[in-house]
Amino acid sequence: MRARHFTPALLLLALLASEIDAQRVETRENSLTVNANLVLVPALVKTRSGERVFALTEKDFALLDNGIPQTLDMEEDTDLQPLALAVVVQTGGRGAAHLKDYRHLEPLLEAIIGNVRYLVAVIRFDSAPHLELDFSEGTEDAANRIANLSAGDDGAATLDAIEYGIERLRALPARYRRTILLMSETTDLSSKSTVEDAVQILGETNTRIYSLAFSSARANIAHHAAKIPVPGGTTYSHTPYAPDGCMSRAPNADPDAHENRAIQAWDCAGDLLPPLRLAELAFVAAKEEMRRNGPETVAQLTGGEYFAFSDAKSLEAHLTTIMNDVPNYYVLRFRPSSPAPGPHVLRLKVGARPDLVVAARSSYYIGNR
Repeated sequence: MRARHFTPALLLLALLASEIDAQRVETRENSLTVNANLVLVPALVKTRSGERVFALTEKDFALLDNGIPQTLDMEEDTDLQPLALAVVVQTGGRGAAHLKDYRHLEPLLEAIIGNVRYLVAVIRFDSAPHLELDFSEGTEDAANRIANLSAGDDGAATLDAIEYGIERLRALPARYRRTILLMSETTDLSSKSTVEDAVQILGETNTRIYSLAFSSARANIAHHAAKIPVPGGTTYSHTPYAPDGCMSRAPNADPDAHENRAIQAWDCAGDLLPPLRLAELAFVAAKEEMRRNGPETVAQLTGGEYFAFSDAKSLEAHLTTIMNDVPNYYVLRFRPSSPAPGPHVLRLKVGARPDLVVAARSSYYIGNR
C-alpha cells in the first residue's frame, strides 16, 4: 500500500507545474460525510514504520475546515456499532478473469466484520449493477454467491455500481456503519453517472469504501494542470521555490514538511490560496483523479483504503490489512463553524507528533439545502 496524505496528485501538480515541469507529487484525498451539519472524520494513525497508534484523544488532533480551526470531539466504541457491508464485484469485462480469486472469502469477510451485529449484501456489475443478494445476516450465503458469480458482458460501470450500493445502504437504519468492499478494475468503462455527480455523492455520504483493484488495459488519462494564481498577504514569498518560499528546500523553510514534499506542497497551497479557491481546486482534482483511477479515488474520498491486487494471494493479504485497520480508526466529528454549501477542504494533523502518519479524509461536500 502506498503512503497517502492530504490531497490528490492533481492539486499538487497544479501548484507545482508553473515552477517545475518534472516534479510529480503523489498524495491522496479522503472525504467525509455531513449529516445535519455534523461532519465525521475517520482517521487512521500509524507510525512511519506502519505500526498503528492507539490512545490518542481529540485534544491530540488539530483540524482546519477551509482554513478555519474547528472544535473536535471523538466518537467512542464505534467498532462496536452494527455494520452494513455491501460487497461490490465486477463480473464484466476484465473482471471475469478474476472471479476465481474470490472463491474463499468467507473467513476474511467474517474477520473484517468482527464480533458485531451486521448485514451483508452482494452486488455484481458489468455494464450495469445487479443485486445478487440483498442485505441479510450471515456471511456463508454471501461468500457462496461471490464464489459462484458468472462472467458478465464487456462493460465495467464502476461508478454506477458504487452509487447503487450507496443507495441500498442509505435505506438501512441509521445505526449501521456503512461500508462498501469494491473489487474491480481501475478504469470505468461504461457508467451512465457523471464523474461530477459521483464526486458530490461521495462527498455527502457516510459510506466508507475499501477498494481492491486490478489494472485496466486502458491507458491512464493524462493530467493537465493550470497555474494557480498567487494572492498577496502570505508570510511566504510569492515564488514557491525562492529561498523563503513555501516550496523551498531550505532546512527551515517549512518545519511541518519533515522531508515529505507532498506535505510541503499541501501546506504551500494552503498558504498561497484563499480557502474557498483551494476547496474548489480540490473538488476539480478529485474529478480528474476519478477518471484516472476510480477505485483509488473513491477510497480516498470516503476515508477508506486502496490496494492493487493481481491474484488470490495478494487479494488475501490486502483483505487481512483491511481486517486489522477497520477496528482501529479514530472517528472525529465537528459541526462546521462556516457550513457554506459546496466543497470543503480539511487539514488534519496530530499536533505534537510530527513522527506520525495520519490517513484521513481531507474533503467533504455540503449540498444546497
